[in-house]
Order: sequence, then C-alpha cells, then structure tokens
Amino acid sequence: MRLVFAGTPDIALPSLRALLDSSRHEVAAVVTRPDAQSGRGRKVHPSPVAELAEESGIEILRPQKAGDPEFLERLRLIAPDCCPVVAYGALLPQATLDVPRHGWVNLHFSLLPAWRGAAPVQHAILHGDEITGATTFRLVKEMDAGPVYGVLTEEIRASDTSGALLARLAESGAGLLAATLDGIEDGTLEAVPQPPEGVSFTKKITVDDARVDWSAPAMRIDRLIRACTPGPGAWTEFRGQRLKLGPVRPAPEAAGPDAPLPGRILASKRSVLVGTATCPVELGEVQPQGKRVMSALEWARGVRPGDDDLMGGAS
Repeated sequence: MRLVFAGTPDIALPSLRALLDSSRHEVAAVVTRPDAQSGRGRKVHPSPVAELAEESGIEILRPQKAGDPEFLERLRLIAPDCCPVVAYGALLPQATLDVPRHGWVNLHFSLLPAWRGAAPVQHAILHGDEITGATTFRLVKEMDAGPVYGVLTEEIRASDTSGALLARLAESGAGLLAATLDGIEDGTLEAVPQPPEGVSFTKKITVDDARVDWSAPAMRIDRLIRACTPGPGAWTEFRGQRLKLGPVRPAPEAAGPDAPLPGRILASKRSVLVGTATCPVELGEVQPQGKRVMSALEWARGVRPGDDDLMGGAS
C-alpha cells in the first residue's frame, strides 16, 4: 500500500523504520509536528520522525493544524491508501480522516479500551497494572474509540519505568503495526468494535502531579516515581529546594519500630532511607536543584541530613 506515516517523537521511529524496510508498502511522506525548541539552548530542532524522513529522502509535511487546507490538498494529491499513526501529537479532524481509503491506523500503547488518552504507559504503572500492551485500531473522531485490528501484551516488570516499558512497546508494536497493514492490504483483517466495558481514560501527568507525598504507602511512592521517569520527573523538597528523584526501592526489611517516620531520612554508609506510611524506601539516584545527577549516598555525604530535616517541606 501507499502510506503516509504520522508521528513525532522517538517512540515512533521503530514503526517508521519497519515500514521503510517493508517490501509490501511504500512510505510516500511523513506528517509530523512543526520544528520545536528543545535542549538547554532552546534551539529549534526537527522532530525525530522528521530527521529520519530527511535521511531517507521522504517528503515531510509539518502542518500547524491537521485540518489546514494546504495540508489537506497535499495529502489528497499524495493519495495514500492508508495512514499509520504513532504518537503524532495532534487531533485529526474528520476531513483529514476521510482522505485515505483505508483510514488512519493508530498504534496505541495500551490494551484498549483501557487507558485511552495521552499517557497510557504512565498510568498503567501508576495504577499497578500487571499486564499492558499495544493496540492497532482505526481512528475515529472520538478519542481512541475506534474499532480494533490487533493487540499484543507485555508484562509490567517490578522495576519498569515508563521510559523502559514504552521503549519495549515501541519495538514490539512496530511489528504489530506492520502486520496490521499487511492484513488490511490482503483483506484478511477486519476491525472489531471495542467493548463498552472496561473503558478508562488518562490525562497528562504534570510536574505538580509528580511531587512525592511521603505520607503515602511505599508501594504508591514507588509506582509514582517509576511512572514519572523519565518525564515529567518525580521530585520532593529538601531544605527549601527541589530534589529530583530517580526510582526507589521499597525496603520492607527496614520496617519496624526503628524505621523513620514519613519524610524522615535515615542515612548510613550503605543506604539512604526515607520513611513512608508503610515501610521506608531506599533512594537510588537524585538530582539537587541546579546540579548533576548523583547517587543518593553521594548526595547524603554532601548535605549530611539531620534529625530536623524532612523530605517534602517543613520539618
């Protein structure tokens, strides 16, 4: 089939590469978000998808809005049979959805109808799901509600961050998307409506959402930090300054009468523990405000937390 691929960030690259390597399909163009500022210098850079398309000599479309008349005119001239989508990052109006005869086929990183929306992997970790996966489905006007072509499942490991889990799903999902397009071309695959039961929605996790509440149970804190790694980044306050937190380890072996109270720090030569509503958690990597990432042990040797110090705010 003749394809126009829509995507923007790094997680879309495995799918784009798989389709570029396919002998069955032709990627005629890509649609991606306009160039944006990134990095410390806030320089304007093309999206990862745009960079790969440029390396591959493929036409790049960067509409401000996916309903812009100029974009629609060009899309109709390209005349794609189907438009695969992976993390494009913008809403597609009905006029755009109507252009390809086989529609727009989205790779979504959850087992639909669970976790429709912008942050499915983060919410799967945050809510303690044991299994997640990826789904290919046909886009409709309602968010992530279209009929499903195929699914794959993936176990959520106890140490998974959202970044690590999403990277695995991006790789395995690329194969699912390619197989879905093969089935559509062959006429052997039909989309099945999503069941009305089990629908759940996500919202983007903000920096405020990523602040750790040390009065919560250790398991909740562990999930929050892993869900927010790498973005937006979990954090707390220490001595009035922000301290970013990498993944922690719940330490049930340190529970008991001598365990620190919620937010209290217990630093030794071997570990840095912080109290929670249940067992303490052992800090891994941290990043003090304006400084580099370092181990919690190195950080504690520098700041020497005392009995009056409290994570999260006032003592």
